[in-house]
Amino acid sequence: MVDAAAARTRVQVASTPTAAPLLRVRALVKDYGAVHAVRGIDLDLNRGEVLGFLGPNGSGKSTTIRCILDLLRPTSGRIEVFGMDPRRDGVAIRSRLSYVPGELRLPNRMSCAQVIASIGRLRGGFDPTRRDELAERLKLDLRRPTRQLSTGNRRKLSLLLAFLWPVDLLVLDEPTSGLDPLMQHEFVGLLREARATGATVFLSSHVLSEVQRTADRVVVLRAGRVVAQGTVEELRGRARQRVEVWFEGDVPSYLKDVPGLVDTAVDGHRFTASLTGPIRPLLAFLGSQPVTGMLVEEPDLEEAFLDLYEERA
Repeated sequence: MVDAAAARTRVQVASTPTAAPLLRVRALVKDYGAVHAVRGIDLDLNRGEVLGFLGPNGSGKSTTIRCILDLLRPTSGRIEVFGMDPRRDGVAIRSRLSYVPGELRLPNRMSCAQVIASIGRLRGGFDPTRRDELAERLKLDLRRPTRQLSTGNRRKLSLLLAFLWPVDLLVLDEPTSGLDPLMQHEFVGLLREARATGATVFLSSHVLSEVQRTADRVVVLRAGRVVAQGTVEELRGRARQRVEVWFEGDVPSYLKDVPGLVDTAVDGHRFTASLTGPIRPLLAFLGSQPVTGMLVEEPDLEEAFLDLYEERA
């Protein structure tokens, strides 16, 4: 059995921040014949951060992850994980990470406890107390055969396995797919706890609220290319803001000409629009007008994501 406290200490020492990224991808290309799944991706994952990896189905997210883990061989490009080559040093790299695949396959002739024990033997043991704690938090019956598990419970087992060992890197591909909101909340807690012990997280997810709550930076993929990256706040800053203004009298007809306003509409004394740029020109105009009220809705990550895709499309 592995001493959990000692293992966590080792991870913290190994994850001390350095200048070099923990993961570096350069000019990654992956083709399936005439299908170009990934078209020259560059990205870095720094030690100790949570990187949100976003994009619709078919954008190349899972293909990128599989190349990083050497489950697929790239057509071209260069990948480094912990400063090592995944193709040459795959065993050493995988011993320091946990991976939750988007498409989950489990042996059907075992119980949950037997699956954990089998993987535990490969990883050199585990802490049974930690296993039982995770099972309780995830509401997972370890006695049940995997063939009887629902989609959500299969996902719970994959999360238990991901968080059972303290590792340097968590690679999570749609980790909460099929989970109810309560378990999604529990997942966020587990993610934050792992990060507090020194883990770095590569999080691919369709649950944008989840990414907004946990990610330091976001990379957005579309059709195999990186189309945007930055902090959550930076991406939110690129999204449209909904604006409503109420006037004492008629809405000034030339208000719609203020820079950055689109989709303008007038309903009585109320003016509505979407703001695509800085708010300063609008405020400067309204400062000399008989305004009785104003509402500006801050965009969330989902709105930024949708705006970005409409723009790129």
